[in-house]
Amino acid sequence: MRRALIIGNWKMHKTVAEAVAFARALSARFPERAERDVAIAPPFTALHPLREVLRGSPIALCAQDVHGEDEGPYTGEVSAPMLADVGCLYGLVGHSERRRLFGESNEEVNRKARALLRAGIRPVVCVGEALEEREADQTFSVIRRQLKEGLNNLSADDIRRTIVAYEPVWAIGTGKTASPAQAQEVHDFIRQFIGHRAGKETAAEVRILYGGSVNPENAASLMAQRDIDGVLAGGASLEVDSFRKLIDH
Repeated sequence: MRRALIIGNWKMHKTVAEAVAFARALSARFPERAERDVAIAPPFTALHPLREVLRGSPIALCAQDVHGEDEGPYTGEVSAPMLADVGCLYGLVGHSERRRLFGESNEEVNRKARALLRAGIRPVVCVGEALEEREADQTFSVIRRQLKEGLNNLSADDIRRTIVAYEPVWAIGTGKTASPAQAQEVHDFIRQFIGHRAGKETAAEVRILYGGSVNPENAASLMAQRDIDGVLAGGASLEVDSFRKLIDH
């Protein structure tokens, strides 16, 4: 059985004080033995303070991004060893906003995933198609290319430690959500791809999350699907009450 995972991606929101207040409020209402894994992805500036606030809590930290090299002359960047040093268990790579706004390629996503794995952090490799690609019936070819190039040079054990997040670009921040059937169809495709790439046993273990205007009202129907193992939430993770409902649904 794959254990469900809920990740809240705060994007460019919350000062350190706001992040600490949120984490304290959430952890105070969190059971010691949760039925699901939960992580929050705050801005880089809040990672170290939250490590202290969440120490001993089952709530994990997730980085929003990472550089592909472990160190070097890369002003403004943050490396995987730095993220491990502040307690990150997970790290997002290839989020659609990074691809669309900052021009990240599948090759760069792959370098970042490998950097996280070297540091003992589980990469969350994000994939997804744009609206025009879905309307042109290119969803599966786009996802296949993103997976093939994004998981390049990863061993079966590496892939077993990797999480995939399917986030249709047309559903992120738009209020539109893929129907449970639409999402399941793509999640099934992703699991089959991983099976061909790394073996059926590995594919059966890999967690695949759905992201794209997830909220407490639609999360249950999405996670009821056979191959949807959790969600990557954006706006719904910014308030304690809505994130708590998302976790508890």
